[in-house]
Amino acid sequence: MTLLALGINHNTASIEVREQVAFNPSQLEKALGELKSLPHVREAAVLSTCNRTELYCVTGEQGEQAILDWLSGFHGLTVNQLIQCAYHHLDDAAARHLMRVASGLDSMVLGEPQILGQIKTAYQQAHDYQGLGGELERLFQHVFSVAKQVRTETGIGENPVSVAYAAVSLANRIFDDLSQSRALLIGAGETIQLVARHLKEAGVQDMVVANRTRERAAALAQEVGGKAISLSEIPDELPRADIVITSTAAPLPILGKGMVERALKLRRYRPVFMVDIAVPRDIEPQVGELNDVFLYTVDDLQEVIEENRRHRQVAAAQAEELITLGVEHWLHERRVRGAGDIIRRYREHGDALRQASESRALAQLAKGEDPEKVIRRLTQQLTNKLLHGPTLRIREASGAERHDLIQAAEQLLLDPAAPSPDSRQDPS
Repeated sequence: MTLLALGINHNTASIEVREQVAFNPSQLEKALGELKSLPHVREAAVLSTCNRTELYCVTGEQGEQAILDWLSGFHGLTVNQLIQCAYHHLDDAAARHLMRVASGLDSMVLGEPQILGQIKTAYQQAHDYQGLGGELERLFQHVFSVAKQVRTETGIGENPVSVAYAAVSLANRIFDDLSQSRALLIGAGETIQLVARHLKEAGVQDMVVANRTRERAAALAQEVGGKAISLSEIPDELPRADIVITSTAAPLPILGKGMVERALKLRRYRPVFMVDIAVPRDIEPQVGELNDVFLYTVDDLQEVIEENRRHRQVAAAQAEELITLGVEHWLHERRVRGAGDIIRRYREHGDALRQASESRALAQLAKGEDPEKVIRRLTQQLTNKLLHGPTLRIREASGAERHDLIQAAEQLLLDPAAPSPDSRQDPS
């Protein structure tokens, strides 16, 4: 079986494609169930964030094409559309990719810490919906260990910068004094929590948090000294908002062009700064066509992010070295497990031969046959059966001039420490 990582991210696909391929939380149980039901897929996990959608599967030789076909059908895309922006990694390359993602080395913001939590969520969801088996379970646990080591032993996480931080940094460049601005935050997940904290640190005193679940909005609003509202109250609050930052898991836009037009009219066309961090997007793209609206998506934050990337290159190089060691360790453990499986099957084969020979010998003894003859026949037959397979393979390897197999057989089957029968001394 093969470990496969298949996906798209911010480097290979536009936001339009990413939002089409994204999985919302309500789809995950169905998606994992369908993935696991594919004939060549044994294990599966789905990672879906605003910047990437990735599938991690344990699969057979024909599994990749089946998974591509399934992914395109699930989201209503053609296979060719996916192939143009998808990447795939196998076995150690797949393990390396997941370690790099978990360590923040493959993120839009180099070293951003949120992705590790998102991977842990993806792992837990795969576990809850029976997507995991031994291979992916061990991989994820190893990845978490490596990512923790990267965070602990390198400076990749110093002065944390995320998409949330980049959004607030951009607002700082546009507004002379953020303390005089009113912010409307839509959503109450981890990203918006980071946005709220960064805004508060930047001096914003007046914040409103809107969320589908008002209780979650209230918890965040209390933390930053703001006000909580429901999504239905957004039209009333929007005219008073100078900064709007949104990140929800809603499948359809929350802010439409008409709603924003009405808000601009009520605020007498004072400019509004908007950042849509969500994928799929929370703000209709047509909102960006309005005068006095400065609308940015996650893809527009690249300049701020690149500045951060330059400061973290040294730490990233150190992290890559740790990941290389992590991949080597994972491969070693995987090979050991593979050898263990061979040993188990070989011992089971030998034990089956022993049991069959033993049963025949006991039956012969029960009939009153000479015990010495039964024992001699037992040992001869058992020896012949145990040696038949390896002897045949050695002859085949010799005929094919497979000297590597001959040498391996000599090392495996002939113990140099054991004395040969000819070298044993007669005890008399």
